[in-house]
Amino acid sequence: GLYGGTFNPPHEGHVLVARTALRAVHLHRLWWMVSPGNPLKALAPPPVEERIARSRALARDPHIVVTDVEAEMGTRFTVDSLRFLKRRCPGARFVYVMGADSFATLHRWKNWREIMRLTPIAVVDRPGQGIAAARSVAAQTFPQARIPARAAAMLPRLKPPRWVLIYGRRSSLSSTALRRKLATGQA
Repeated sequence: GLYGGTFNPPHEGHVLVARTALRAVHLHRLWWMVSPGNPLKALAPPPVEERIARSRALARDPHIVVTDVEAEMGTRFTVDSLRFLKRRCPGARFVYVMGADSFATLHRWKNWREIMRLTPIAVVDRPGQGIAAARSVAAQTFPQARIPARAAAMLPRLKPPRWVLIYGRRSSLSSTALRRKLATGQA
């Protein structure tokens, strides 16, 4: 599994998404890819090393590997990271993991259709986001690519485009809300 994000700051909701995907999709390992930055966000995050250290302290699961692979590859966009990893690891069966909130806005990502065609996607429900994800531009563009949640374990063996919306325990934690609290001194 590949779980990309800024993780600014990382929180238990991220861990819940990772563990939900690991369990539902039967992933052997999940690379928590801490991005140098998000091209869709105006403000630069704290240094990637700081966010990696916080992520490692939080994600204490032997199946989760927190990595700065995107910084090492020099990629800024998910599509570039996926292209690189597929070339570098031709035998690997990657699954991209994201929260339903991210899938709902996937159409804003660079070359999002190619992302859908490069690797299957496990979309983990987030509070109030399941319907938005299911009705998103990506979902409407690739409706035949959706598989039922009960078949999520098949995802790594399916040829993309394929995606699944996984339901389970959800966390209302949000990095945006946590940053707001920190900025106003409420945390």
